[in-house]
Amino acid sequence: MRRRYGRVERTTKESSVLVEIDLDGTGSTDVETGIGFYDHMLAQLAKHGLFDLVVKTTGDLHVDAHHTVEDTALALGAAFREALGDKVGIRRFANAAVPLDETLAEAVVDLSGRPYLVHEEPERMAPMIGAYDTTLTRHIFESFIAQAQICLHLRVPYGRNAHHIVEAQFKAVARALRDACALDPRVTGVPSTKGTL
Repeated sequence: MRRRYGRVERTTKESSVLVEIDLDGTGSTDVETGIGFYDHMLAQLAKHGLFDLVVKTTGDLHVDAHHTVEDTALALGAAFREALGDKVGIRRFANAAVPLDETLAEAVVDLSGRPYLVHEEPERMAPMIGAYDTTLTRHIFESFIAQAQICLHLRVPYGRNAHHIVEAQFKAVARALRDACALDPRVTGVPSTKGTL
């Protein structure tokens, strides 16, 4: 079986990003973006997805966190797509619901080759978690799915604590991706009547 590994380096005037991901890992991480809460969320993605993940980002944090967060998510999506390869034998579809105290997050994914995002979370959330702007959560997933070329429906029907609302989303996406990426011995070729994804 081919090693399902992706590596992407992305450099702009605003950031420099290195991402390495192994879809068949154990959840080990080496993540440094300069934004503590974002590092924590990427670690959740790896741990609960059982992906080995390296992320090394330096960005223009003297401006704000936006470029660093966005560029990291773009590189992560591209590395994920590279790691998926031809998608032969995968389950393709998966869903996960993850509670975190008072919060519930639900993620449904299709590794379709067609990027599309539906994202719903409670309004009037606290605007900041440390140096992390909570309005960036949607943008992270927009950037990730655009490069990963997957369909993601992600919703938080209820929750109060901003930390819980964001963290539950990353955990739910991790579990859904883990299942969708899993190899199913009953699948012959690519799981699509089109013959390609």
